[in-house]
Amino acid sequence: MLKNNFDTIAAISTCPGEGGIGIVRVSGKNALKIADKIFISKDKIKPSQAKSHTLHYGVVSCGGALVDEAILTLMRAPKSYTKEDVVEINCHGGMVILRKVLELVLRNGCRLAEPGEFTKRAFLNGRLDLTQAEAVIDMIRAKTDSALNISLGQLRGGLSAEFNALRRSILKELLFLEASIDFPEENIRPAKLHQQGKGLKRIITVLDKLLKESSSGRILREGMAVVICGCPNVGKSSLLNA
Repeated sequence: MLKNNFDTIAAISTCPGEGGIGIVRVSGKNALKIADKIFISKDKIKPSQAKSHTLHYGVVSCGGALVDEAILTLMRAPKSYTKEDVVEINCHGGMVILRKVLELVLRNGCRLAEPGEFTKRAFLNGRLDLTQAEAVIDMIRAKTDSALNISLGQLRGGLSAEFNALRRSILKELLFLEASIDFPEENIRPAKLHQQGKGLKRIITVLDKLLKESSSGRILREGMAVVICGCPNVGKSSLLNA
């Protein structure tokens, strides 16, 4: 089946296995219509008629048969993670229940989301830039507090701000160079050329700093392969256990 970025998509958003709560997320233009077909609210309000960012208690049903009790979370575009209409069905966390709810959602007008596709939608719709989208998976895979803090800073736009500042500086220097080439009659003074040289050195220094930090960040994200070797009974196991 040909997949595009305008389909309504759905997936189980919680980890596989047993749990008290499991979530099926639906995102796209038909999310509210699908919710109308399968969810019956106790307050008799259809999801498509409800206000954004509200919770509704009710049941998920299929042809009048009860599938599960659930709480439906409704977020209307553009104030959602994907900047699309988003519905999250919070049901009981057994895999059989979650699969039944997901199958019901898919039968009513959407397709299964590809891995990472909700974040891809957030990127394509301008909710996140590329560095922030990469930070999402880094946060999920973080094994230490340091790795988590780095990813959180990146998600909040810290790295993007540095890149944007660099881009503005480079464009400024480029503008001056092009002006000196296109308008030689303006007699660009040596003092200005000397000042531009300092500006380029500052840019190179910042780039070198970012490259060095990227190496440290990779170690924090991916870890290091370390060999612990030595004579018997010198403390290798104690060091590893510590």
